[in-house]
Amino acid sequence: MKVTEDILEKLKKTLADPKRFLTSEADLYSFSFDASFGMYKPDVVCQPMSSTEVASIVRIANEYLIPLCPRGRGTSLSGGPLPVHGGIVLDFSLWDTKLVIDEENLIATVSPGVITSHINDAANEFGLMYPPDPSSAHVSTIGGNLAENAGGPRGLKYGVTKNYVLGLEIVTADGKIVRTGGQTIKNVTGYDLTKLIVGSEGTLAIITEATLRLIPKPQASLTAMVLFDDIIDAGSAISKVLVSGIMPSKMEIMDQSSIIAVEEYASLGLPVDVEAILLIELDGHPLAIEDEMQRVKSVCMNVGARSVQVAQDKKEEAELWQARKLVSPAIVKLKPTKISEDATIPRSQIPEMFRRLKLIKEKYNIHLVVFGHAGDGNLHPNIITDQRDKEEMRRVEMAVAEIFKAAIDLGGTLSGEHGIGTMKSAFMEMELGVDGLAMMKSIKEAWDPKNILNPGKIFPVKGQRFELRND
Repeated sequence: MKVTEDILEKLKKTLADPKRFLTSEADLYSFSFDASFGMYKPDVVCQPMSSTEVASIVRIANEYLIPLCPRGRGTSLSGGPLPVHGGIVLDFSLWDTKLVIDEENLIATVSPGVITSHINDAANEFGLMYPPDPSSAHVSTIGGNLAENAGGPRGLKYGVTKNYVLGLEIVTADGKIVRTGGQTIKNVTGYDLTKLIVGSEGTLAIITEATLRLIPKPQASLTAMVLFDDIIDAGSAISKVLVSGIMPSKMEIMDQSSIIAVEEYASLGLPVDVEAILLIELDGHPLAIEDEMQRVKSVCMNVGARSVQVAQDKKEEAELWQARKLVSPAIVKLKPTKISEDATIPRSQIPEMFRRLKLIKEKYNIHLVVFGHAGDGNLHPNIITDQRDKEEMRRVEMAVAEIFKAAIDLGGTLSGEHGIGTMKSAFMEMELGVDGLAMMKSIKEAWDPKNILNPGKIFPVKGQRFELRND
């Protein structure tokens, strides 16, 4: 339904401060994009600061059939918060007022706009840790992380966001405020609605508060940089280290294109003649990780590593990780448009996935850069292109489709941590099958029968094709 002046006036009255009601062209444009692809301007932006404000807005949207798109800091790489059908953007970035650490019960209670890294910083003051660490943690909000079930480098050892959510407060599509789960580690009462909501990308309910599990912070860490002349050997090293009984906290890979891009961007002294760099972090008791690092070195050298450099102090450790952190800013210097995917495969298939990515790169003559969380099979094939070059964009579209097909063929998944959003919805049936997708749709229809919550995400419309256009 069209958002009329009368509806706008009703929405404005739901907010305690009219400054949190935005309708200017400049404001609407600012909320028309995220970190993925595509631009869709909303009709209005509301910035709620309480559950009652959210519930009031949802009830109006439900009455007048207005689309509602929850949004954090707009760092989504899958198009999750994009208002593809216009309507209301619910901007939670201001609502960062609650961050309470319960040291005794090892939990944190947070409002949806809290910056994710701030949770870990607060936990650290009590000798605790919030493990999920998406690369955007210093700018993304916990609400967005919950919606997309974000991951990060530590996912290898500690899991992703859903593994640390004990309970939620949500607002349903008809404006009811409901609590799921609780504050206990064990909770098996009825259906696990908490797990259903986390990763549902704002399509089932709107998260207004979360209770998160914390764990004791490891005593120490060690980091090694391992160089490989053959990227296939790097894939073998990942599997060999893991089957040796060692579980690194991080295991990140950079291919040669990534290394060259970073070196041209920041001159860190990286060896540009190797095919791959593995960064391996161990954490735990100091004596234990010293012993484990010796075994890691031995395993890597036995599968063909050129060298293994272990950081001698925290300064050296930070320098080693600096290379990985600079990959994203470095590669966007090459061309202005970055298509970032997170197709994930079983760890044993990493060498084969690298082989197929190389073939796809050559077949479509594209600038394909590969890095990511290799320890859990969560690779990030990034295609660097220029959206103004329509012919190249068509080749990129075909390459992305083939990357997803390769991941599924190898027993993998469309997304390891970015979510589906608009970017991968066209491929959902390929992974889930007709019946699997229908089961998910039936859940959506039961929770949101009027389809007002983040419409246009996850589920493809009939005949939908993957297209990269801003036309």
